[in-house]
Amino acid sequence: MTNTIHWLGAGLSSIPGIKRLAQGQHPIIVWNRSLSKAQATLAGIEDENSQPVKVQQLDWSTLESSINKGDVVVSMLPATKHIEVAQLCLAKNAHFVSSSYISPEMAALNEQAKALELSFVNEVGLDPGLDHLLAHLLVDDYQNSESFSTDNQLSFRSYCGGFPKVANDFKYKFSWSPLGVLKALKSPAKWLKNGVPATSQAPWEALSDYTIALSEGSETFQAYPNRDSLPFLQQYGFNENWTVDEFVRGTLRLKGWSTAWQYLFDEIAELAASNKSADEIEQRLTVISQELEQKYSYDDNEPDRVVLSVDLVAKNAGGEVWHKSYLLDACGNEQGQAMARLVSIPVSLAIESVLANNSPIGVSAAPHQPKAIQPWLTELGSLGEEFHLKDHLA
Repeated sequence: MTNTIHWLGAGLSSIPGIKRLAQGQHPIIVWNRSLSKAQATLAGIEDENSQPVKVQQLDWSTLESSINKGDVVVSMLPATKHIEVAQLCLAKNAHFVSSSYISPEMAALNEQAKALELSFVNEVGLDPGLDHLLAHLLVDDYQNSESFSTDNQLSFRSYCGGFPKVANDFKYKFSWSPLGVLKALKSPAKWLKNGVPATSQAPWEALSDYTIALSEGSETFQAYPNRDSLPFLQQYGFNENWTVDEFVRGTLRLKGWSTAWQYLFDEIAELAASNKSADEIEQRLTVISQELEQKYSYDDNEPDRVVLSVDLVAKNAGGEVWHKSYLLDACGNEQGQAMARLVSIPVSLAIESVLANNSPIGVSAAPHQPKAIQPWLTELGSLGEEFHLKDHLA
């Protein structure tokens, strides 16, 4: 029996991945809270080479009765729903895929998933996801180079951001609910700076200019550390005996972003310092989110832009001995918004990997072995996504 793909959430960032999977042999059911919205969003994605995509209203009891052993359930729902979906997968002996970070609660399901020989794959979108693939390739390349030495000092920087192709006065537009972006502005970050951990309580505390060499010349962005970078030292294969001077995973924004957003920074800081309850703060952020969504959502067919830069430098007393970076600079086109493509197509690749029994059992993130990564980049390249590797010392 052919296993079914259950795709939960039919937002715009899901469409390219669903469309690609429809070209395959596995049945697809798309589940969404609003049936009419999902039907409208998915209208016209089928062609002569694709199979029908079934659309169902997301009802948990109906979903549960529809899942069979060996199916793959894809959660493109808000991150707070992932554990509920993963637990349903355990109960139904089904695999799980998500583009989100592995939360402590998700990691805690590892042994249960392993015992049932299930793959629970996470962090397979853009960031996290493609950034992981490029980081693993750089570390592997460096470690197998003649320049490798445990005496070298290393600097690793991975920055990713999405914004309008044509900048607006706000220097940003929203691909999804602004509420998640606002909440992220309250999140602390941790990274390595000058060999020791550094922290910030909000992006504006650690904002810096970051210049990237693009195909048409250099461009300066604003950048800030995102979340806790330190666990990724181990995930990316940095050995404990290596000397790491800098290690940061962060977010890119267009030049001028901090000025355009200053009034939001001020209000969020005031809310954090106030005596308001968590519910009151949530209500205020929801109001702000609704206002932002009305003013700064993408227009129909308006192209967005995604920039991903992953950079690794090794130095000794004489200066740089190894320096390579990967760059992805993509824009919205007839195949969909860049953010939608670069999130959902890697998710579709992860689903295919699970169905082909090529994914590890238990809870895992994006592939880390070059032989598993290269087919993903090759497929993305065939779809028009260009990853540029630059040797800065060549």
